[in-house]
Amino acid sequence: MTLQARDLTVHFAGAATPALRDVTLDFAAGSFTVLVGPSGSGKSTLLSCLAGLQPATGGEVVDDGIVVTAPHPRRGMAFQRDILFAWMSVESNIRFALRANGIPSRQHRDRVHELLTSVGLPLDIGRRKPSQLSGGMRQRVGLARMLAGEPEVMLMDEPFAALDAQTRLRMQDLIVDLWSRLRRTVVFVTHDVDEAIRLSDRIVVLSDATIRSAIDNPLPRPRPADSLADLTGYSDLRRWLHHQLDTNTEVPISKEH
Repeated sequence: MTLQARDLTVHFAGAATPALRDVTLDFAAGSFTVLVGPSGSGKSTLLSCLAGLQPATGGEVVDDGIVVTAPHPRRGMAFQRDILFAWMSVESNIRFALRANGIPSRQHRDRVHELLTSVGLPLDIGRRKPSQLSGGMRQRVGLARMLAGEPEVMLMDEPFAALDAQTRLRMQDLIVDLWSRLRRTVVFVTHDVDEAIRLSDRIVVLSDATIRSAIDNPLPRPRPADSLADLTGYSDLRRWLHHQLDTNTEVPISKEH
């Protein structure tokens, strides 16, 4: 099963230039793709189109052979700011997602416990309100709620950008662990070059609303944060990415395989 963007264009009313222009990308089942690029390059717009949240002006998104016209539980979305219901407990937030996915009520308690465990949270967290949690805990609960929908595709729009450095690294470890165990397709947006290198199978660079270049990540896994820079090929890959993110350089031929 593959998620595809075909000649995707988005032009917002009143805007002088398109937010996306003729973007074509395939996301193979079980792959981990990271989108990088400067602000305004189209990363979040592309992610919203893949989720079915943003209609295209031209082209289309196809998920498992079906044209995407609206959101669907197959495609879970995580945002930079969590969207937990503040008046609900953690458990109620997750139960809400389970009900939306048609999971019978008699299964909710066990499923909530499974989901909390899967994102590394103790079960007693379920009684707390989101306001009683740290930023990292809230993001973990957000992941649990997304996973409650049993998505085949996990779309993540800078979910760790607001976290402190150490919490961010722990969340990177968590998402790689979840991806390794669940083998979901992940499309992840970030501005952070090292985050892109650490997480991805493939890195796609966007600039001026279109694809500038793409490369398969040659670094072996695992990629521990404290020794990432020691991996063979890290320096060359980091230098290449910074070169691509310099909008004053000419667009090179893609290095994607």
